[in-house]
Amino acid sequence: MQYINEFFNTLHSYIGGNNWFVFLLLGTGFFFTIYLKFPQIRYFKHAIRIVKGKYDKKTDKGDTSHFQALATALSGTVGTGNIAGVALAVHLGGPAALFWMLMTAFLGMCTKFVEVTLSHKYRDFDEKGMVAGGPMYYMKKRLNIKLKSGKLIKTGYWIGGFFAAATILSSFGTGSLPQINSISNSMFVTFGIQHFITGAIMAVLLALIIIGGIKRIAKVTEKLVPFMAIIYFVGAMAVILFNYQNILPSFAAIFNDVFTGTAAVGGFLGAGFSFAFNNGVNRGLFSNEAGQGSAPIAHAAAKAHEPVSEGMVAILEPFIDTVIICMLTGLVLLSSGVWNEKLPNQFQKTDIEVLAATYSESEADDVLKLENHLSGKGKLGVFSGSLAVTDGKINDDVSIIHARSLAEDIIVLKDGQPFSGELFIANGKLQNSDNSLVITGNSLIHSAPLTTAAFTKSFFGDFGKYIVAIGLLLFAFSTAISWSYYGDRAVTYLFGANYVMIYRIVFVAAFFFASFTDTTIIWNLSLLTVAFMAIPNLFGILTLHREVKSTIKEYWQGFREEFPDEKTPKA
Repeated sequence: MQYINEFFNTLHSYIGGNNWFVFLLLGTGFFFTIYLKFPQIRYFKHAIRIVKGKYDKKTDKGDTSHFQALATALSGTVGTGNIAGVALAVHLGGPAALFWMLMTAFLGMCTKFVEVTLSHKYRDFDEKGMVAGGPMYYMKKRLNIKLKSGKLIKTGYWIGGFFAAATILSSFGTGSLPQINSISNSMFVTFGIQHFITGAIMAVLLALIIIGGIKRIAKVTEKLVPFMAIIYFVGAMAVILFNYQNILPSFAAIFNDVFTGTAAVGGFLGAGFSFAFNNGVNRGLFSNEAGQGSAPIAHAAAKAHEPVSEGMVAILEPFIDTVIICMLTGLVLLSSGVWNEKLPNQFQKTDIEVLAATYSESEADDVLKLENHLSGKGKLGVFSGSLAVTDGKINDDVSIIHARSLAEDIIVLKDGQPFSGELFIANGKLQNSDNSLVITGNSLIHSAPLTTAAFTKSFFGDFGKYIVAIGLLLFAFSTAISWSYYGDRAVTYLFGANYVMIYRIVFVAAFFFASFTDTTIIWNLSLLTVAFMAIPNLFGILTLHREVKSTIKEYWQGFREEFPDEKTPKA
């Protein structure tokens, strides 16, 4: 199992984890932003009118309204990443990472517009009369090769099949298994509810929703998404307003260090420009999923007589997901001050590194050395050997890095009592495999625990942690609901509508078992399948860029004829 995980991680480092993939995503968004003359700005107000149903017709075909399609797509993108992922980005890249997250969302709004327009334009209806749409259908119809002899090579069918297979795997890897794992862990830590109980209850609820198909999913998400957004917004504003004196400094921190990186402050040891850029961009890309091709599956189901109108609705999605929700989380972290504050916590053994000398944060030279060590610019010597521990205290002169910070007040416990004995270290990493051995102390924290700590710095006090727990539950569960639909449309493409029920049963069963089992291998596989979805989709929309432009032009021509009194932007 370990070798499989290592294989997936290595493969991901060459595909999804490499800079070329990030620049492909960003470059596509930048190209269409310039090529289509900033549609995310020019069409924004028009998109809001469409969502409100101002231009709807009774003859429009589809399974959902514009708002239901938007809510379903948002429930797929607004997930644990909006809570935990933003905290990780700030932890790694500092406040400047939030700026690059916003820039990624701005470009992503245009990418979403294009991919949704094409997916809606070439959607089909399955044998049961339901919409079957998504990037695989425009690939099937428009990415074929016509030879000089007139013979048509159906390359589009196979490209679409590759995309659909990756979508099915991603529906488990990103949309289901890690989500219920996060939910069950959060419920256990916060409320003491056993993992399998949470899994059983949530699996039953999931089954009752997804067995009803897209129409029931849409009815749930159109109520669930606004509800969970309001809860999270109230909790976040309670933190920001409680720390009102930090609002302006928080904005200043985001924009002041955009091109220089963030200097060391508090327990934060600093991050250069590349760290802030990479973490902000990655969090933005994988939060709003622009270019991945998942959300177009939901938008394809919308009732609309013009595909461009649904493409415009999709412009709102990255704006809500990243510009509003992720930015709210970022401001909560910065205004509360916990992002650079060392807090008592139990150390994750994989996050510990033992250095072979002592360093002090009060010494500027030591701080610079530690920052360079963490960023890979200059490595410090790491410890190998055994550390003597007496009554929980480490006797040797070493420094311990945990969560990219210099750990303090370290206590080693065994079965809850101060430990005396030896810790075995190889190349700076702890080798003791005894699970009863626990290391605690003060250090930076990240991901969901960091957001949880920030939400307690508000008018609600410690009750704020329950808002995060409830937010995690709702965000993660809504993600699973939407991804079940993405998977069943991919199954329809590959095997037909008659096999969808089998997929739904497997999806719910896996959802339950993932609540109390290790899903690391599935998560590592999903990092690859995200890239396997995005690459053919980005290739497809770039190939069809001229068609996109002409389709937009035709939309505005028809719109002006039908609504001559409406003010419209130039196509």
